[in-house]
Amino acid sequence: MFTFARLKLTAWYLLIIMSVSLAFSFVVYRMLNQEVDRFVSAQRIRLERRWLPPTAPFSIVLLDPDLVIEIRHRIIVMLALVNLGILVISGITGYFLAGVTLAPIQAMVSEQNRFISDSSHELRTPLTSLRAAMEVFLRDKNPKISEAKVLISESLEDVQKLQSLSESLMQLAAFQKPTDQTKRTIVNLSDLIIESVKKVTPIAVQKQIVISQSVADFKIKGDKYSLTDLLVILLDNAIKYSPNQSRVEIMAKKSDGSVKIDVSDHGIGISKSDLPHVFDRFYRADTARSANTATGFGLGLAIAKKIVDSHHGSISVKSVINSGSVFTVKLPLVHTKLPSAPFQKQNIKAKT
Repeated sequence: MFTFARLKLTAWYLLIIMSVSLAFSFVVYRMLNQEVDRFVSAQRIRLERRWLPPTAPFSIVLLDPDLVIEIRHRIIVMLALVNLGILVISGITGYFLAGVTLAPIQAMVSEQNRFISDSSHELRTPLTSLRAAMEVFLRDKNPKISEAKVLISESLEDVQKLQSLSESLMQLAAFQKPTDQTKRTIVNLSDLIIESVKKVTPIAVQKQIVISQSVADFKIKGDKYSLTDLLVILLDNAIKYSPNQSRVEIMAKKSDGSVKIDVSDHGIGISKSDLPHVFDRFYRADTARSANTATGFGLGLAIAKKIVDSHHGSISVKSVINSGSVFTVKLPLVHTKLPSAPFQKQNIKAKT
C-alpha cells in the first residue's frame, strides 16, 4: 500500500516540478528567440551602414539563415537536456522525499495495527476462558450451586483482568493524544514518592520487602496524579520481580538542572536482548522474567514512558541478570527548593 502511495506521491511531485520547468523553458526559449532575431537585425543594420552607400537600391544578407536556424535548434536541444536532467533529479529526489513524508504515517499505521492486534490477543484469552467455562457449565444437565459459585469466582478473576486491561489501554490512549490538556502544577517530589510508596506497601508487605527512600525535597511541574502513577508503576514493577525478603530503593537527587529518580531492586533482572523493548506495549520478556509468576499485560512500562514523555523527561533502565534492575527517570526541575528538611530517609518494612 505504501509503495503505491510513494510512487503516486512521487508522480505528483514530478508533475508539479516538470510543469513549472516546461513553462519556464518555454518562456526562456521565447526570450532567447527574440534575442536572436534582435541580434540578426541589429547586426545587419550595423554592417549595411558600414559597407553599403546610403543610395544603394538593395541590401545584402550578411548572416547565413542556416546558422540562425542552427542556433535556434541548439537552444531547443539545450533546454530539452536541461529538462531531462531536471526530470531525472526530480524523480530521484521526489521518491526520497515521498518516502520521508510517508515514513511517519507508515510508522503510525503500523503502530496502530500492532496495537489492535496485541489488544485483540490480550482480550481473546480471558474472553475465551469465560466462554469455555460457561459452555461447560451449561452442558451440565444438573448444575449445582457449589459449581455455580466456583464458576462465578473464576469468572470474576477473568473479568478483573479485562477491567485492568481496559483501564490500562484507556490510560495509555490518554497519553497518546496529540494535545496535552493535563493540568500542570508545581508539586513536591517527596510528597509524590511518599504517596506512591503508600500505594504499593500492601504488595511489599506480602513479600516481606523493605522499601527504602532517599529523597531530596525538590519541586517539579507536572500532573501529580500521572506522576504518582509513574512512580507506582516503577515501584510495583520492582516489587513484582524481586524475591521475598529483599529490598527496593528509591532515590532522588539533582542532576544537570533536572531531578533524577532511581528505582532499583535486587530481583531477577532483565536480559540485554530484552532491554531495548521493555518500554514497548504488550512486551513481556521471554527469558528471565518468563519464569516469574508475576502477571501483567506488558503495559505498565509503556504507560510510564508516555507519562515521562508528556512531562518532557526521559526514562532508561540498566539491569543485570540475577542482580537487579535500576530504572532512572529524569524530569525538568523547578529551581526553587521547598523550605523543609534538605534530605529525607525512610524505610518501610514488611510486617512479619
